[in-house]
Amino acid sequence: MAETTNYTEDNIRSLDWKEHIRLRPGMYIGKLGDGSSPDDGIYILIKEVIDNSIDEYVMGTGKTIEVKVSEDEVSIRDYGRGIPLGKVIDCVSKINTGAKYDSQAFKKSVGLNGVGTKAVNALSDYFKIQSVRDGQTKVAVFEKGQLVEDMPVTESAARRGTLVVFRPDNSIFKKFRFVAEYIERMIRNYVYLNPGLSIYLNGEKYYSENGLKDLLEENIDTEVLHPVIHLRGEDIEIAISHSEKSQSESYYSFVNGQHTTQGGTHLAAFREALVKTMREFYNKNFDPSDVRQSVIAAIAIKVVEPVFESQTKTKLGSADMGPDLPTVRTFIVDFVKTQLDNYLHKNQDVAEAILRKIMRAERERKDLAGIRKLARERAKKVSLHNKKLRDCRVHYTDLKNDRKQETTLFITEGDSASGSITKARDVNTQAVFSLKGKPLNCYNLTKKVVYENEEFNLLQAALDIEDGLENLRYNQVVIATDADVDGMHIRLLLITFFLQFFPELVREGHLYILQTPLFRVRNKKDTIYCYSEDERRNAMAKLGAKPEITRFKGLGEISPDEFKHFIGKDIRLDPVMIGRDSSVDKLLEFYMGKNTPQRQEFIIENLRVEKDDILV
Repeated sequence: MAETTNYTEDNIRSLDWKEHIRLRPGMYIGKLGDGSSPDDGIYILIKEVIDNSIDEYVMGTGKTIEVKVSEDEVSIRDYGRGIPLGKVIDCVSKINTGAKYDSQAFKKSVGLNGVGTKAVNALSDYFKIQSVRDGQTKVAVFEKGQLVEDMPVTESAARRGTLVVFRPDNSIFKKFRFVAEYIERMIRNYVYLNPGLSIYLNGEKYYSENGLKDLLEENIDTEVLHPVIHLRGEDIEIAISHSEKSQSESYYSFVNGQHTTQGGTHLAAFREALVKTMREFYNKNFDPSDVRQSVIAAIAIKVVEPVFESQTKTKLGSADMGPDLPTVRTFIVDFVKTQLDNYLHKNQDVAEAILRKIMRAERERKDLAGIRKLARERAKKVSLHNKKLRDCRVHYTDLKNDRKQETTLFITEGDSASGSITKARDVNTQAVFSLKGKPLNCYNLTKKVVYENEEFNLLQAALDIEDGLENLRYNQVVIATDADVDGMHIRLLLITFFLQFFPELVREGHLYILQTPLFRVRNKKDTIYCYSEDERRNAMAKLGAKPEITRFKGLGEISPDEFKHFIGKDIRLDPVMIGRDSSVDKLLEFYMGKNTPQRQEFIIENLRVEKDDILV
């Protein structure tokens, strides 16, 4: 019988605030990541600090926020009221300390748990806080949550407000990098939600006059059925349009300025209200999917003391607008029913265009009904026999699971590659979908092809995105193909599939390309995997004495034991992003339409070819 471990008072330990945050960072900022995903921890750190500055603006002070992001350091300066000087240190180093518990000071704040800046402090190897108010200033400096400089209050002629400077701790956020597009998107959302606020990001000004109307007009990258319908009320703002070509639903939802990427009670209520209003306006019992097909909309509400389903606040759980206030559902349904109904009565041309769109969707749905039913049955049968999908145990829809942000689906080509990844993966959070040959080029094809093509139908079913992203089962959808001409073609065909039928998957930052090493450089003691020619040269110089060099020709040549290095904690992912000035329609036309001299020139300039075993 095994010896029983002694269990005494000495085994009981209490962690202080910074130790607990550093030991369990996922509880406070979600997944850590390396910056390749928009929900990685380094962006949550930035958001937590900016949220405080936004709250100052909401309360009527500080119309300007200055954000500077360098390679590894972030500086955020607002011109609000400034933290009371005697409480500067407490506000960033004592859990459950802050003004947001006083509902008179912050009635509809994003953060109410007093954790935000404390998490930033604890997870930064350098953290500086400075407050200026009443002609005086107070500065404190921390390292990994430990106070290292407590400067006395001094006189200051600077404008009132708060400055926070921090560097994420690279022992926690390993090999991180800031993706400028993710930070820019965050800043744009802030100004859309706070018309009149100016935010400067590295000197560039971001500003919005028309709120969510600007958000839709600046983000819609396809033809629309009608101008944006913009509805505003106390504690609610809505903007609605419809795509001329896309059949999917696309939503931007916010609560108290927080981008709720996974929706919640407010988004569910809005989708319900949209159907209810359209049915009553047209006096027809339309199918909900027909009403919502091709809708592009944004909704923002303000709630007293909101309750979110995780610390990163991606899904609203609140049922009520606040104490002694109506439910979120009642509030939104009543607003939409009144305001949207009034708009449609006053704008008959828009009402007629939407009616034609709904009836067209109804015809298409009925035409596809039989095909969809057979496709679902086929997908279910294949799933039962586990032929294409090697699933994982945790899914993105498991809201209470701390690891849901890590959930990944690898889309692979060939049996050998999928076999290696399957054997090397983390069975809890990583799934594998195996392609059979090259996918169909679906450019300019209708949704019917998704159900008739076995690969597309099964992929759609694996992701569970037939009716939108609400039930998306994996946070990261990763295309894993060889870095040769055939692999690049398969990659392009898959990107075309998602852009054609599920562009919101790309827009919301869920689609990635897996980077795998091109070379293995090793001697008897050390092995270095290299992802570029520069890395190969550096590895050769480091190991010296003629190391053995292996050029990987494809994923199938990498053993499962080696694959563990490339899809584990050091995984390298390149996000697939639609540029702000890019149109999905134009992108698809360029890459997948008829051959053009421009595309041939692009391929010649960008295709990597091998010469003497060296990439040039």
